[in-house]
Amino acid sequence: MTGIDLVNGTVGAVLGIVFAILFQQPLQDAWFRIRRRSATFVRSLTYRSDGAPLSTWSTFSIGPLHTSALVVEGDGEQAIAPESVRVQVLDGEAVLPEDMAPWRAEIEAAEELAETSGTRVRIWNGPRYAVEGLEISRTALEEHADVRLRLRPTDYFTFLAAQQLDRRLPDGTTPRERYLDPDRPLDAPAFLQCSFGVNVAVVTADHLLVVSRRADNVRSGANLWGSSVNEGLSRHIDSAGRNTPDLYDVARRGMREELSLEPHEYTLTMLAFVLDVERRQWSTHFTAHLTELTGDALQSRISRGVADRWEHQSIEYVPFRPADVVRYLLRPDRIRRWAPVTPALFHLALVHTHGRSAVERAEVQAVRRLR
Repeated sequence: MTGIDLVNGTVGAVLGIVFAILFQQPLQDAWFRIRRRSATFVRSLTYRSDGAPLSTWSTFSIGPLHTSALVVEGDGEQAIAPESVRVQVLDGEAVLPEDMAPWRAEIEAAEELAETSGTRVRIWNGPRYAVEGLEISRTALEEHADVRLRLRPTDYFTFLAAQQLDRRLPDGTTPRERYLDPDRPLDAPAFLQCSFGVNVAVVTADHLLVVSRRADNVRSGANLWGSSVNEGLSRHIDSAGRNTPDLYDVARRGMREELSLEPHEYTLTMLAFVLDVERRQWSTHFTAHLTELTGDALQSRISRGVADRWEHQSIEYVPFRPADVVRYLLRPDRIRRWAPVTPALFHLALVHTHGRSAVERAEVQAVRRLR
């Protein structure tokens, strides 16, 4: 080794030590900051990333159109990847407290009476899921959503009993007063959250948004205008063979049963997780773009029969442009007839296709014209 080589080696070693001292700790600090930020978000969704209480979160609205839909995760621009969503089914059913249990017994007795008397079709007590919790973190580098949905087994009669949030309990309070804090809307017992579904905004190949109206004989959202497809999570269907339910598969089932569409005929994208805070009903929002079927072709197919025709009484088609959809949402004969989560669904679908700036500009202009 020459003297020059020795000098170069010594200088390199010294520089290596200096760089390690200067940069190792800042890099470690940055990594721990990322992990700490993610862990804080997972521990509690009662605070936003800026430290503001969750009560500062507002439910979705456009001008005079106000809903009870709280967009918990998702902004429309960034899709939620399938691999980012983990669903866990916990042991033990969601059970009503002792003073609410008689409400479920009343429902069960009424359905048995309906069957024996023949006064109406009996409602069957289908197996469902209750939401134990939804936890959201961010990936360390890209900060993409990482969602963990925790479910418990329950049934439809428990859901119907729990929907009576404003019914008086023996002590004079209501379930809403006793178990829910309006300043912490994500904190609720599982027995009050016995509903999880998917809502899909379907756009045809010729750029028409499919809007459906719920039938007048359904138990939830009767006669309201809603999403193109709405499907509830079923333990019997979506967990066949004791599998953990897949939310994309639930959306595909809804597309097939309500619009007779098969998976190869559309692209499906998850946009958001939304909570109807008034009814304590959770939903995943999707958008589906048909690759070849136009509005006329879809209507022709529906006319030849769909599995769940009874759930909807009519369907309309709206040009899938921000100005057209927003005006449609704000129509005088629609503005108070929307299912609570539908306006947020259509807004997010528009944002995903047209961008936030174009959609918000259309919303501002539409509200201004109403004044």
